[in-house]
Parts: sequence; structure tokens; C-alpha cells
Amino acid sequence: MEGHRFGVTYCTVRPVGMLRAVSAGDLDLCPMTPAELATTVKEAATRVLAAHDLDASVVPETVTVERPRNPEHGDYATNIALQVAKKAGTNPRELATWLVDDLSANPAIDSAEIAGPGFINLRLAADAQGQLVAKVLDEAEKFGHCDLYADEKINLEFVSANPTGPIHLGGTRWAAVGDSLGRVLEAAGAEVTREYYFNDHGGQIDRFSRSLVAAAKGEPTPEDGYGGDYIHEIARAVVDKHPGALDGADAEVQETFRAAGVEMMFAQIKQSLHEFGVDFDVYFHENSLFESGAVDKAVQTLKDNGNLYENDGAWWLRSSDFGDDKDRVVLKSDGDAAYIAGDIAYVADKFDRGHTLAIYMLGADHHGYIARLKAAAQALGYNADAVEVLIGQMVNLVRDGQAVKMSKRAGTVITLEDLVDAIGVDGARYSLVRSSVDSTLDIDLDLWTKQSSDNPVYYVQYAHARLCSIGRKAAEAGVSHTDPDLALLTLDKEGDLIRTLGEYPAVVRAAAELREPHRIARYTEELASAFHKFYDSCQILPKTGEEAEPIHTARLALAMASRQVVANALGLIGVSAPERM
Repeated sequence: MEGHRFGVTYCTVRPVGMLRAVSAGDLDLCPMTPAELATTVKEAATRVLAAHDLDASVVPETVTVERPRNPEHGDYATNIALQVAKKAGTNPRELATWLVDDLSANPAIDSAEIAGPGFINLRLAADAQGQLVAKVLDEAEKFGHCDLYADEKINLEFVSANPTGPIHLGGTRWAAVGDSLGRVLEAAGAEVTREYYFNDHGGQIDRFSRSLVAAAKGEPTPEDGYGGDYIHEIARAVVDKHPGALDGADAEVQETFRAAGVEMMFAQIKQSLHEFGVDFDVYFHENSLFESGAVDKAVQTLKDNGNLYENDGAWWLRSSDFGDDKDRVVLKSDGDAAYIAGDIAYVADKFDRGHTLAIYMLGADHHGYIARLKAAAQALGYNADAVEVLIGQMVNLVRDGQAVKMSKRAGTVITLEDLVDAIGVDGARYSLVRSSVDSTLDIDLDLWTKQSSDNPVYYVQYAHARLCSIGRKAAEAGVSHTDPDLALLTLDKEGDLIRTLGEYPAVVRAAAELREPHRIARYTEELASAFHKFYDSCQILPKTGEEAEPIHTARLALAMASRQVVANALGLIGVSAPERM
């Protein structure tokens, strides 16, 4: 229950898991996350400006509250006085003075001080800060979740590699990042459909089938074909399954190898992705757009609304009217559909299935698709802003300071299996998710196989395993985190760890809004660092022969809350949280 009394925000807290219940008439402080503190500062700014007959509408919807680099400057700082004072008709120092007086009356704030020209440094009351631990333990795996996209039904298309070979490193990056983004968007309340666009229509499939036929016949790989051991493996499998596969006319033979080979290759792709922790809700076949008449329907819609015109025997999309750099051929002069025809029908299909947002995750060579897909959607009458295109850059492997360029199985490209064989599923996923997709990524295999703090995934997983070990030792010693006095957590390293826990909901929200799951990975490293420092500085459990004191109960509660958030964060990037290492 929340309320306001004499300008002070307060709340009563329900019993929290094994934590103490609030007795009648008892008043506890709300857990104070950065977001909640920002709201408190915003309300204070609005209140004091109104009290001085000044324009309170200048206070922004979201007030910035940050942790200062120097912890001596307080737990948090805000520049709100500098930001709005002039607009409101006063000066920053004067507004800061009013704010400090108001905020100091809040029992959740231990101190508020003016710094420099109008910055305000804030220190939280230990009890208010400690209540965050109770909040984490109460919400458990739901801590950090929000309803930002509660009304969104998102189609998330990623990987979508052609079924002509194993998943290469670029596709592997999208597999890790796309799956993580799906998890993050779900944590933000969205309903997410993970979709794989199965490209079984076009020239690359013809090249693939010709390569299989050549391999089955013992002939050299066609000049424009696919090489590698996997081609020979599939060719043998096709012959084993269809003993007469090489009999008959050339077109008949190629069709046999096409149909069987594509099916086998895609089965391998699915299995590889599944073992990588990535599964899709929908496998959408490009060919179905043509067989179902969806392409013809989309073309007719564009003709009817005037956004498709004829010129030199071809039909052109007026894509330049909708932000593209030029118009695009949809139907060629020979009557065949251009590649974009399938794209147009596909974007319509996504929205017609009820999705409110379509996110495409495409490779580095697809920059031109951004304006093209948005134009297609708008030309069909859909909202162009409901189409998002994320472009991922290339991935390189490095070993002993040298680039790794060859795959034993695929011949020329490095595959998902190559990466997993080298550093494991967890290492592969973490290394791929950890960096922004906007930049080229170099993965140092020597680094990611180290069992030391130099290896980011080892560092984070070790923190979780250490926290689990603390829990086991506590159980053996008969120490529980029931009824903790969280106001006892007053040391710098305790406060730093609590404040780091408090940042997690904002990190999840930002990762969802910005489509940047790497923020989660980077956060886990910050949290692991804060925990390790806490562990090194604070005696969590009583020493052998000592009785458990209230401080041990409080610190154990903090440790278990930390374990929960580490597990939550690793879960969002699809990396395991081991209990032992």
C-alpha cells in the first residue's frame, strides 16, 4: 500500500517469503531501486516547484539518477536541479536547496547534499536499501521482469540460413543474440514468436543439389557449387535412402537430390541449433508463399492500390515513395517474380497472423533491406514503424594470435559446431551475446577456454557456483536467511552489492527497448565483481564454533538474493548457472 503524508512517500510491505512479516502498525520502507529513487526525486521536484508557485511542468517524465564514480559522493546523484531550474524560473542552487530539504524528510533517504553548481548527492537509509534484498527473494525468477511490452505480439525472425550448409559463424551469432533477445522481450511482457525463414526457393538450392549429384557421382564440385565433407555425407545419405537416386534423366536425378538433400541438411541445422539451446516456434517455408498464392495476392493488392506500376514489361514497386532509395522490380519482364516478391508477401503474412511488431535480424550484407522492407509494409497499408531490421556484423575466430579460417567439415567457413567444439555451448553463447551486434567480433579461443577470471563466462558462472556453495554450507551449519535485519547491511561492499542488484530491472528494460541483450551479459560481470568484493570483505557465515549472529542472517539473505539475480541474468542470455564448478 502506498501513500503520501506530509510530502513523504511510504509503504507497508507484505510478508516476503521467509522474511519477516510486518506486524500491525509497523511501518517499513519501500525497497529503493534506481527507478524508484528517480520517481521519488521527480515527485519531490514537482512538489517543491509547485510550492514556490513555479512551473512544475518542466520536470521531465523520467528523471536521471546515477551512481557516482566516486562512492564518497554518495550512493546516487541527480542533476535535476541543473536540468530544470532555469526553465522553471529559478537558479540551480536554490532549487537544489529546496530539493535537499524535501528529500531529507524522506525516511528512505539517509542524507541529501548539494555538490558543485547544483548536483544533489543522495545516500539511502540502510533499511530502505536492504528491503531490495527482500524484494529479490520474494519475486525470485520474476525479479527484473516488467510489462513494457505487455500488449505486443512480436514476430522475431533470426538465423534463417539457407539449407545449403551448416550454420556459419554469422548465423551462429544471430542464433545466440536472437534467442537472447526473445528471452529479454518476454521478460518485458511481450508475446514472442521465434521464426526461422526457410529459404527453399531459388538458385542457391539448385547449386546445392548439383553439388550433391556431383559428390554422389564422384565428380569434382561444380564451379559455383558447395564443397566440404558435409556435401559428401549428405550425398551418401541420399543414395542410402534412395538406392536408385542416380538413375533417370538429369532433371529427375537433381530433383531427387534436391528434395532429400534439403530435408537432410535442414534436419542437421535444426539439431545443431537445438543443441545450442535455440528452438523456433515457426519454421516458415518460402516456397509456401508461392504455392499458397500469397505472392499473387500481395501483387494484386499493390496493383489495386496503385503502388505497383508497369514499365518496360516489368512491374515495379513505388518503394521510393516510402523511403527507399529507388523503385524495385517485383515482377520481371519474363513474368517471373523477383526476390522481393517473396519478401512483400512475407511481411504481409506476419502482420496478418496478428503480430504487432516484426523484427528481422539479418546479416551484414543486408543493409539495403531496411528501407525495402519498411517500404513494402507501408505500400501494403501496414505501419512501417512496425518493421524493424537489425543488422549483425561478422565474427572471426582467433587462436594463438592467428585467425582461424578453415573448418574440417565445411571446408571454407567456420561453423556453429566448430565454435562449440572449441569453447562449449555456454562459452559460445556468452561470447557472441556479450558484444553489440553493430561491431565485428573477434573471439579469442585461448581466452574463452581459460578457467580463470580472465574468461568472462567463467567469472560469472564461478560467482553463481560460489553463491550456491554458500547456500549449501549455510544449510549444513543450520544458518538460514529467515527473519533478516536488513538494516544491518551498512558496509560499503554490502551497499555496493545491493545497489548493483537494484540496477537489474533497468538493465533488462533497456536491453528490451534498445534490442541489446549484450547489456545483460555486461551487467552479470558487474554483479559478479560486486559479489566477489563483498565475499572477500565480509564474513557471510559464522566461523567454525561460532554462533550465528543477526549480521550473518542478513548477509546470507544478500548472498541468496545475489545468486537469484545472477541466475536470472544468465537465463536471459541462455547460459547455464552451474551450482558447482
